[in-house]
Order: sequence, then C-alpha cells, then structure tokens
Amino acid sequence: AGFPKTFEIGRVYRNEGSSPEHVQEFTNCEFYMAYADYKDGMRLVEELYRTLAEKVFGTTLFTTRGHTFDLSDEWKRIDYKEEVERQTGISIEHASDEEIVNKLRELNVKYDGTNRERLIDTLWKYCRKNIAGPAFLINHPLLVAPLAKANADGKTAQIFQPILAGSEIGKGYTELNDPIDQRARFDKQQELLAGGDEEAMMADDSFIEMLEHGMPPTCGFGFGERLFAFLSDKPIREVHMF
Repeated sequence: AGFPKTFEIGRVYRNEGSSPEHVQEFTNCEFYMAYADYKDGMRLVEELYRTLAEKVFGTTLFTTRGHTFDLSDEWKRIDYKEEVERQTGISIEHASDEEIVNKLRELNVKYDGTNRERLIDTLWKYCRKNIAGPAFLINHPLLVAPLAKANADGKTAQIFQPILAGSEIGKGYTELNDPIDQRARFDKQQELLAGGDEEAMMADDSFIEMLEHGMPPTCGFGFGERLFAFLSDKPIREVHMF
C-alpha cells in the first residue's frame, strides 16, 4: 500500500494451548519489508535480537533452560532436513510415515495425530531441544510452511526461525505472493483439517483476493514476549505485560 517497510506492536490472541513457554494472549511485534527476502530478514533479526539484549540486559551472554549462548557469536544456519537426519537417522524426504512413527516410539516421544505434517514437526521438536544457538532454522518442508515462498527445489520453503536454548523464538519468511500457489497450499491445509489435524490452517479467501491484486516480494517476521522469557530464564507468565 505504498509503505516499503512497516511494523506493529500490539496484543494478539492465538486459540492454542498454554504451557510454560506459551500463553494464548500476548504482546507481539511484527515487521514487513517490501523487496526483501528471508536472507534480508535474518540479517535484520540477528541485529535486532543482539541490540535488544544489550539495551535491556546489558549483555549478549545468557544461560537459560540448561543452555548457554552468546548472541554476539556467529548465527549458524541449520538445515531442517539435514539436522533431523543427523540427530535421528531419519530422512524426512524419503522415510515412510510408519518409519517416522517407529522412530518417535524409539525416542519415547509423544505425538498427536498420524498425518505426515504433524509427524515431521514432532520429530523436529525432539531435535531442537539439543540446539543452544544462536542459530537460524531454514529450509523447512513445504508441508509445514503454508504461507512461505518455495525455494528453487520446490520442496522446501524460504522460512527462518531463530533458535535459542532449544526452542524457536520467532518466525519469518519470504511471503508467498503467488495467489495460485497460495490457493493450492490452503487446499492442502483443508485436507489436513478434514483429517483431524487441529493445527492445520484455515483458508483465507480475502487474502487470496488481495494477492490477486498484486503483492511485491516481501519478507515478514514476528516475535513475542517469549524472547524476554528466555533471556531472563523465567516462565512466560512472569514476563507477561498487563
């Protein structure tokens, strides 16, 4: 709409479960940059997190959730498929659903649902606990990335997620601005919903219509109070703003 860069900070509500790391209502920051991609977003977020840490805590070195990391260190790029295979021996591209289920049982990991998206995501969540960071998780399978532009391989998405202390602290991607591709992705999500996957995404027809009018190449990113919960090593309810 004529703004090359924009950001917003405000209250959001997500109809999802609560945990020591998640609350349903929280304060969130999102930004969008036109004519930028996920690589530009990673450069900005690395600088953003480092600056926030220095301004708020006076340091870039933190020990939290059993991990120690320094935000001034080099931020590694962790390939989703390669990391899962390195830690578990499972190729998420070639393994059958049954093989993934057997591996989850072997690792004594609880999982919900039996669709491939949920199985792959559960396998990754087991792996992420072993990563201290700072790092960016990249090259997610398209199946778990319904709003992100695809890489040239047609199998992975241009997503980036900061990894700190074994968890994702934020999420961004090169926005999918192709309405035909986006409609196909939404259709796939509806199949997952119909199959009982409660975390699949609802279709958004008005969004499709906006894309049909035209959207420039764009990078978007969002993060919430959870970042400060991790940096202060407290449950998120103790850093919640009211």
